[in-house]
Amino acid sequence: MMEMTPQFFRHGPSLLARLVFFVMLSLVLMAVDARFKYLVEIRQAFSTIIYPLQKLANVPQTIYDGISEVFSSGDLAEENANLKQQHLVDRGQLQQLRALEVENAQLRKLLETAQRVETKAVMAEILRVPHDPFNRKVILDKGSQSGIQPGQVVVDDIGVIGQVTRGYPFVSEVTLITDKDHSVPVQVVRNGLRSVVSGMGKDAMLELRYLAVNTDIQEGDMLVTSGIDGVYPPGLPVAVVSRIERNSTYVFARVTCTPVAGVGHNRQLLILSMLTPVTEIPADAIELEPESRKREKGGVRRTP
Repeated sequence: MMEMTPQFFRHGPSLLARLVFFVMLSLVLMAVDARFKYLVEIRQAFSTIIYPLQKLANVPQTIYDGISEVFSSGDLAEENANLKQQHLVDRGQLQQLRALEVENAQLRKLLETAQRVETKAVMAEILRVPHDPFNRKVILDKGSQSGIQPGQVVVDDIGVIGQVTRGYPFVSEVTLITDKDHSVPVQVVRNGLRSVVSGMGKDAMLELRYLAVNTDIQEGDMLVTSGIDGVYPPGLPVAVVSRIERNSTYVFARVTCTPVAGVGHNRQLLILSMLTPVTEIPADAIELEPESRKREKGGVRRTP
């Protein structure tokens, strides 16, 4: 009978040691990436490698869309007739808009004010939607090779969709305005009230935070971008106030809004060019003027 020799030494680390090692390695890589941005090139390289796989995975959807267009010729004819009618209406409104633009330019010229910066747009298509219940993001088929940079605003034919947060050579990641970590500076059209609308992590819900209970805001008010941050062009529709809860026991009112753009519906989007960033004055560079200098500016000192 063969005797079994006992195993005195284990070959390789235990499962718990491996788990702890890889957890610590992941934390270190996350900290290095967030602090020093060393892994940006690696991430872009992996994005370039998997781009053909993303296009291949999108082939069934493309085939399905083509077949649907073939069998929907009747709907297309009706839609074409409606679009022609709408085109005539839009042309009339466009003529009025051009007249207002000419008048506005003349007024600005008389007042010697700076002209508003015109933005350019690049059309992009949604390539895929990451299946993450905690984030509201989409992947577009335009990247740095098409001139797309992080920070650019993404819109559809109605209003603001989101903002480009990461750029890769052939694709870009867009964070939707409904994401819980995204905020947009807005202004109420009715009275010019400025605030910031933030996402709530839900597809059709936004929130205006830190508004006093007695703030002049009503249900149905339209919110547009204020443009004071130098990122979002002013006047873009963002949301409509849908619900207001006022409670005298609380300092702030709870204001819920609904996005006007098709955040979770549209497939083709527009990426707007970046505006000139607003120059910020450092806090340590702002110094109070001495009292003597203020008096000198105000006029001649009075002698006793």
